Amino acid sequence: MTRPYQVLTRWWTAFALAASLAMLGAAHAFERFGGLPPCNLCLKQREVYWAAVAIAGAATFWAVFSRASRGTPRIASFLLAAVFFTGAITAGFHAGGELHWWALPATCSAAPSTAIDFSALNALADGTAEIKPVVGCGDVSWSMLGVSMAGWNFLISLALGIFSLLAAKRPKDARAPKV
Repeated sequence: MTRPYQVLTRWWTAFALAASLAMLGAAHAFERFGGLPPCNLCLKQREVYWAAVAIAGAATFWAVFSRASRGTPRIASFLLAAVFFTGAITAGFHAGGELHWWALPATCSAAPSTAIDFSALNALADGTAEIKPVVGCGDVSWSMLGVSMAGWNFLISLALGIFSLLAAKRPKDARAPKV
């Protein structure tokens, strides 16, 4: 077994924490600096990474401050695998809807919300309101190499889920403390 693989699987929760924070940072950067507002399913995909941050952060914190010589707990890696595979399913559903393989739910349509704000209606009638575009989940706002953001998120979530399973099933010698 190679040394980088041992380090990766032994401290997988720290790597998963960094990857999750990077994915959240990229999503917020696309929104803030790229001018790409998220749709409903995009926000659901972010929730998965927030859950991964909570699990990986707690497990890494425990391992570092309890001086766990065996690395992070394997149960955290199993939980991360479940979270990342949930993210892959959500992103895959979103990408499939963008490709029109199936219909997306009604909450993904670009219909305005049903909440009524009278001051916003007055501003709209006066012509002083800022009109924000409503993003539908089936609209591809950005793609690279023919793959949308949801498609890339599917691939990344799937890879993180597989790495989480590898870390959870790591051999006993990778978990044993060095004497």
